[in-house]
Amino acid sequence: MANIKQAAKLGIFTLAIMNVTAVVSLRGIPAEAEYGVSSAFYYLFAAIVFLIPTSMVAAEMAAMFQDKQGGVFRWVGEAYGKKWGFLAIWLQWIQNAIWYPTVLTFGAVSIAFIGMNQSADMALASNRIYTLVVVLGIYWLATWISLKGMGWVGKVAKAGGLAGTIIPAALLVILGIVYLATGGESQMDFNGKFFPDLNNLDNLVLASSIFLFYAGMEMSGIHVKEMDNPAKNYPKAIFMGAAITVLIFILGTFSLGAIIPQKEINLTQSLLIGFDRYFSYIHASWLSPIMAIALSFGVLAGVLTWVAGPSKGIFAVGKAGYLPPFFQKTNKIGVQKNILMVQGVIVTLLGLLFVVMPSVQSFYQILSQLSVLLYLIMYLLMFSGAIRLRYIMKDAPRPFKIGTKGNGMMWIIAGLGFAGSLLAFVLSFIPPAQINTGSNAVWFSVLIGGCIVVVAAPFIIYANRKESWLAKDAEFEPFHWEK
Repeated sequence: MANIKQAAKLGIFTLAIMNVTAVVSLRGIPAEAEYGVSSAFYYLFAAIVFLIPTSMVAAEMAAMFQDKQGGVFRWVGEAYGKKWGFLAIWLQWIQNAIWYPTVLTFGAVSIAFIGMNQSADMALASNRIYTLVVVLGIYWLATWISLKGMGWVGKVAKAGGLAGTIIPAALLVILGIVYLATGGESQMDFNGKFFPDLNNLDNLVLASSIFLFYAGMEMSGIHVKEMDNPAKNYPKAIFMGAAITVLIFILGTFSLGAIIPQKEINLTQSLLIGFDRYFSYIHASWLSPIMAIALSFGVLAGVLTWVAGPSKGIFAVGKAGYLPPFFQKTNKIGVQKNILMVQGVIVTLLGLLFVVMPSVQSFYQILSQLSVLLYLIMYLLMFSGAIRLRYIMKDAPRPFKIGTKGNGMMWIIAGLGFAGSLLAFVLSFIPPAQINTGSNAVWFSVLIGGCIVVVAAPFIIYANRKESWLAKDAEFEPFHWEK
């Protein structure tokens, strides 16, 4: 164990880039490009009421419990008790299983665009059977790599994050600048309004999914014990990653909007079409298949990053007596194989929704919204829990603290995050007018039914837990109220 920990020491810049790789996904840019210049308002608004509060609260919590395991399970559990802490980490894990098909749908579209005939590529990308096969193929490949251990995961995630996210994002922005600087006609009205019409709910519903674009900054809390001087370096890494993330999203959205008319934007295909058009403009169409391959690799890297995080967290909590022994099984090198298999079954079953949804795009949107809803419940617990801990653990050391005196600043920051999360939660139930999501009955059934089933599950598991579930080698530190 000592050698593993020593090899896993993370620097500020390394953790910041890990955060960017885990949080930033170019697949979400087309959804915001529909809003033109006002997309910058949504990005900044969500950064102020969600990304920054998440980063700051996570920094305080992670530094406060830097010598204790658990991540959000620890943070929420210390505030509200084990049952609610288990709900928090359960949601963090299960929403990923629901999120995987959406990001993998983008991967399937990327692979479809490896060809040189854009019309044929678009037709293939819209084929539901093709998409289902590729989604499941990529996911199970990611699972197989994950079972090989963190050595494999780290190598693929690092290379894929660079080649499939960082470089494409930078290239998209550079192409947009070159296009406009050389006289290209912008399809986005840069003289448009920065502030959208907030009286129109349709302008807010689709934009509420932007909160999921920013979700994940708290995930790095699980790595806080793998840093040198985490109380000082962890917050720096969080803020650096947050700044890079906002910049990539805004500039990337503007670049895509400059090359594709608003009425032609498609949630799953427009990023690839945008690259195709830029490459055609600079007479380098041969780069399109290369970019499609790079983006596909980036999807694999993103999935691996998330497979390694939440599944590791729920595994550690499970060994502490919260999950049956079945979920605590590992392979010869200590990878949580059964949890990964259960994730795979969930992803496979969700993939079958392709056959009942009217289009790939509608499937993409409804699963994205369900992921948002579940993740936001966890954030509501995290933000309110951080405030509560200021009172029930007021004398506990806080190496990094929001506000130098009193609890006022914590109320402002965490309160802002709670209010923003609650607003996005409510809006996420409303079907977006910009997308044909099919029957409203199916839409509400999946979202409401999905939330009820997923939230109820950990309470049922917790109520039926047994002493025999506690693993002999569990090393989970007690909560402050258990001492």
